[in-house]
Amino acid sequence: MTTEEQLQDWRNAALRVESEVRKAVIGQDNMVRLINVALFARGHVLLEGDVGVGKTTILRAFARAVGGDFERVEGTVDLMPNDLVYHTYVDGEGKPRIEPGPLLRHGERLTTFFFNEINRARPQVQSLLLRAMAERTVSAFNREYSFPHMTVFADRNKVEKEETFELASAARDRFMFELRMETPRDPAVRRALVFNPDFHDVDELLQQVAPDVVDWQSLNRIASAIQRTVTASESLERYVMDLWDASQNPSAFDVRIDGVDMKKLILAGASPRGMMAMLRAARVVAWMAGRTHLVPDDVQAILPSTLGHRVFFTPVYEMRRAQIADALVAQIMEKVATPR
Repeated sequence: MTTEEQLQDWRNAALRVESEVRKAVIGQDNMVRLINVALFARGHVLLEGDVGVGKTTILRAFARAVGGDFERVEGTVDLMPNDLVYHTYVDGEGKPRIEPGPLLRHGERLTTFFFNEINRARPQVQSLLLRAMAERTVSAFNREYSFPHMTVFADRNKVEKEETFELASAARDRFMFELRMETPRDPAVRRALVFNPDFHDVDELLQQVAPDVVDWQSLNRIASAIQRTVTASESLERYVMDLWDASQNPSAFDVRIDGVDMKKLILAGASPRGMMAMLRAARVVAWMAGRTHLVPDDVQAILPSTLGHRVFFTPVYEMRRAQIADALVAQIMEKVATPR
């Protein structure tokens, strides 16, 4: 049985993970917090951002602080599902060889799997990744391989559209968070990134991050303890259910967006899986704040990252998703009554 002292020790370790990552990543405090929340809520993360904003660096920093093994795969149009599982080659003696691919080579030590430019990979590859995300297993060589501690991170190429395959709704729903990593705007941070040589050598920079801050083999047990410890009041439960209803029928809550027919906007609202993911993340936010009960601020802290990509629009509005989704979530947060 988990004790209060254990929960406090784990919380201290989780907060130290953040402080260690911030030694290598500056100007991205909210991003660091949300990725940390996803880790302890055991959720996968879809990242968006321009080239060179530090997506790989932040994930490598987390991988070092958490421990276990890190793997990165580049999405390409010629990547096949089997390429994630094994690869074949001819050795020096001319004999064919088969070796484990990126999903299998680390075994159960795989904790951080980064799929770069996932929308460059074919739907068949995305489907295999979906199973790995959902079940944390893959079948190969007449046996099943398990990676129970793995967290999947993926990013999408938002600039180039040629030879890309947009993620299906089911694929996006598998990600707990969809996070937008932007170029820092603070002048001091921008100046440091350009002129401070410490940030120019990523490998040397990551050496500043203390390794194995938390026991990666205990992440699932920690996450389970958090979910069973942090409780929600009846008023908080009603608030969450209203948020769910608003994602499915925003006009019932007087949600309005300029230039949008609200009755024709929603094709499908948030799924039960999406709402469960939101609550898991909110409980981790409360736990990191040192509380054993949820408050509305916990939910609102993660709502934009958990809800926007789970509401699907009718075709006439889907092309404007980037603008409409943000406005919709902001309006839902404003219009749905917050419990006192």
